[in-house]
Amino acid sequence: MDKYECPCGYVYDPELGDPERHVPPETAFEDLPDDWVCPLCGAEKQYFEKVE
Repeated sequence: MDKYECPCGYVYDPELGDPERHVPPETAFEDLPDDWVCPLCGAEKQYFEKVE
């Protein structure tokens, strides 16, 4: 599964999920809820870019 980076520098790692927002590990970025936002700056998913 791919990692995605927010413009603020936060990287969503699917292996870790987002425990603060009740997203379990092994959740692909594409499977995050539509209302999920960056836990650091609040940016929406559309602003994230895949980490190569």
